[in-house]
Amino acid sequence: MTRSAADMDYRTEAPPILRDFLSYHDTIQGHSRKTVDEYFLDLRNFFRYLKVEKNKVPRDTEFDDIDISDVDLDLVRSVTLSDVYNYMNYLSRDRAQHPNSDHSGHGLKASSRARKVAAIRSFYKYLTSKAKLLSENPMQDLDSPRMKKSLPRYLDLEGSIQLLESVDGPFEERDRCILTLFLNCGLRISELIGLNLNDIRGDQLRVLGKGNKERMLYLNDACLEALQDYRAVRGDQLAIDKNALFLSRRRTRISKAAVEKMVKKYLTQAGLDAAQYSPHKLRHTAATLMLQNGVDVRTLQEVLGHENLNTTQIYTHVDSDNLRLAAKANPLGRVKGRKKAVPPEEPEA
Repeated sequence: MTRSAADMDYRTEAPPILRDFLSYHDTIQGHSRKTVDEYFLDLRNFFRYLKVEKNKVPRDTEFDDIDISDVDLDLVRSVTLSDVYNYMNYLSRDRAQHPNSDHSGHGLKASSRARKVAAIRSFYKYLTSKAKLLSENPMQDLDSPRMKKSLPRYLDLEGSIQLLESVDGPFEERDRCILTLFLNCGLRISELIGLNLNDIRGDQLRVLGKGNKERMLYLNDACLEALQDYRAVRGDQLAIDKNALFLSRRRTRISKAAVEKMVKKYLTQAGLDAAQYSPHKLRHTAATLMLQNGVDVRTLQEVLGHENLNTTQIYTHVDSDNLRLAAKANPLGRVKGRKKAVPPEEPEA
């Protein structure tokens, strides 16, 4: 039986050369367990493919049964750009989208392949610049798959107000507080469920983002009021998890799945398309509304906790009002082509 990712442990299953790389990301870079596990799974898949292509296992061996414990520096050093591009070709054409399903399609989408390229590139960069096991990085010029760029989907102001006004029920104060923080602070769902009581510091909120990077956000009046209303009914004495800000009905820290279900519920109650939106789309909504109301892109980068400005700049393309004003501001917008004179019609004979 194929085990889930949750059952994997790179510390016992990865060969030394890969284990050292993963440990570096785990302990030095401070990446989340999920990120490190994804690196492990992606690189394990890559080395399984290499062992097949380099005839190091019988061709009839089940792919998911291939052992990579013998992967060493010699194999790693032998890999070329062509090997990686052939691997990408295998992923795009032959790799099952859902390996554990009997009805899976084949061919991974560009975003999935790009993640695997990033893992390979990061691994070889570590071997070259950190571990000093390679004198030159063979993946220096490795290209990522070209991905289709789409604009982020978001609620407009009216839709956001509808969503907030749809909240009711026994957890009304908690749920309204969660939605208010999503829509005003642009939190990731992992950041929201990870909030503790001591993260609220007056009118500021301490947020632990990707890579364990901290940022401080200022809370506006709506957030402060929503937090006050929720704290009044939270039931601190009954909480099993005394530190967690948001509690489930069992009085433990609320889960990602519970928040996702709650958001879908209120989207439906508000008459909005629940299939088109998610907690992450509420983050997009917060970013777009801030940008539309005068927040500059550099400040927005700080609020959202983006490492690269390029990630934030996608929101500069979603403000249709500003795009319309930009089009009207062009002085050539008032210059019209000179119409040709229409010659008089010849009289009929």
